Amino acid sequence: MAEMGRTPVEAEATSHVIRIWEVNKERLESMHKKIQEPPRLLSKSAGKKSCCIFRVPQSFVEVHGKSYEPHIVSIGPYHHGEDHVKMIQEHKWRYLGNLLNRLKNAKGLGLEDFLKAVEPLEMKARECYSETIHLDTDEFVELLVLDGIFLIELFRLVAGLVAVEANDPLISVTWILSSFYKDFLRLENQIPYSVLECLFDLSKLPGEESGHTLATLALGFFNNTMLRPYDDIANYKYHEGVHLLDLVRSSFIPSDLAEPRRDVIPVTHTILPISKLLYAGINFNAAPADSFLAVKFRNGAFEMPSITIDDFMTCFLVNSVAYEQCHSSCSKHFSVYASLLGSLVNTSTDVEHLCDRNIITNYLGKPAEVERFIYNLEKDVAFDVDRCYLSSLFKDVHDYYCYSWRVQWAAFKYSYRARLQCGAVILLFLTVAQTFFTIYSAVRPQN
Repeated sequence: MAEMGRTPVEAEATSHVIRIWEVNKERLESMHKKIQEPPRLLSKSAGKKSCCIFRVPQSFVEVHGKSYEPHIVSIGPYHHGEDHVKMIQEHKWRYLGNLLNRLKNAKGLGLEDFLKAVEPLEMKARECYSETIHLDTDEFVELLVLDGIFLIELFRLVAGLVAVEANDPLISVTWILSSFYKDFLRLENQIPYSVLECLFDLSKLPGEESGHTLATLALGFFNNTMLRPYDDIANYKYHEGVHLLDLVRSSFIPSDLAEPRRDVIPVTHTILPISKLLYAGINFNAAPADSFLAVKFRNGAFEMPSITIDDFMTCFLVNSVAYEQCHSSCSKHFSVYASLLGSLVNTSTDVEHLCDRNIITNYLGKPAEVERFIYNLEKDVAFDVDRCYLSSLFKDVHDYYCYSWRVQWAAFKYSYRARLQCGAVILLFLTVAQTFFTIYSAVRPQN
C-alpha cells in the first residue's frame, strides 16, 4: 500500500465497484407467460356455484387418507388411467357394447348418437371440476359417455331391469360390487349429473319412459348397502343433484330441516360431552325418523335416529362433509351433524352409551374405533353455528344444562363438600397442635 502512494482509506474506497444488474430477458418472458396463464390446480371456476367436483384439500387427506380416491374404478377425469383402476376399465367397454346391442334394433341408435348428445354439454361439464381438465374435446366426451353408461348399466342390472350375463364378475364377485358402492360416492370420482340424465334419457328402451327415474334407480342401487325403507326411495322428492354424491346426500336431508334465514341470528352455544350431559340429567333416546340428521331435543332428552357406522357409512360421511366444505353454495347439514357427534363423543364410554341406547350400531370394531372416526370426522369442519339447521337445538341444550336443578344441586354439593373438607383439615390441624402443646407442657422440665 505504501509503494502505491495510497492510504488504507483511499484503497478501500477504490475497491468498491458499481454493478449494474440487467433483467434476464428469458426470465422476464417466463414471468409474463405465467401472468397470462390461468390457474390449473384450482381453476378460476372453482368459486362458481356450478363447480361441484373438487380435489380434496390436503388437510382433509392427511386425516382421512385415500377416502376420497377410487379404489377399483375411476369415474371422471381426476383418476382416469391410473394403474389400480385398469381392471374395471376394460369392463366398461363390455357394458357399453351390451347397451348398444340392445338399442341397435329397438331404436336404431349407435355410439355416434351418444357422443353427439353429450358434446354440447362439454363446456358446462368442464366447469364442474375445480381442476383444469387436460383432455381435448374428443377424449373428454368419450370419457363422459363411457363412464356414464357404465354407471347407468350397473343401476339397471342391480335393479333387475336388464338381464345379467352369466358369470358376470362385476355382479357375482361380492367384494367388487361392495367396492362400487363406496367408489361411486367419492368426491374426486364424480361426473356431472346432467350428463348422466342425458345418457339415461337417450338409452331408454320403448316402454321405459314411464318407469324408473334415474334418481330412484341410483338411490335403489345404493340402498342395497344402506338398507333404508323402500318408501323413502319411492316417495323421494327429486332434488336437482349435481352428481351422485350430492343426490344421495340430499336424500337424507328432510324438507323440514332447512337452515335458518340469514336475518335470523339466535344466540347459540356448543354442546358438552355425553358424560357431562348425563350428569345434568339429560337423556338420550333412539327415535324413529327417515334420516339420522333429524335430531331433536325435547323435555330434557335427545331424540336421535339410529345410524349404522360401518365401512360404507364412514366413506359416505367423510365425502359428504368434504363436499360441503369445498362447495360454497350447498347446505352444511352433514358438517353440522359431524360437529354434533364430535361434541357429544369425547371418550369410548360416550360411544358405548349411544350404542346401548340403540342410537349407534357399531360395525367398525371396538368403541374406540368409532370414537376415533368421529374425532377425525369433525376436524377442520367450518360452518356458521348461528345459522345451521341445529342452531335452536344447540341453544336449548345449553339453556337446559345451565339452568338444570341437577347441575345446580351438583355444584352446591361440590361446594359444600369442599367447605366441609377444608373445615375438617383445619380442625385436624388445631387438634394436633393442641395435643402437641398439652404434651409438651406436661413433660418440659420446670425452671
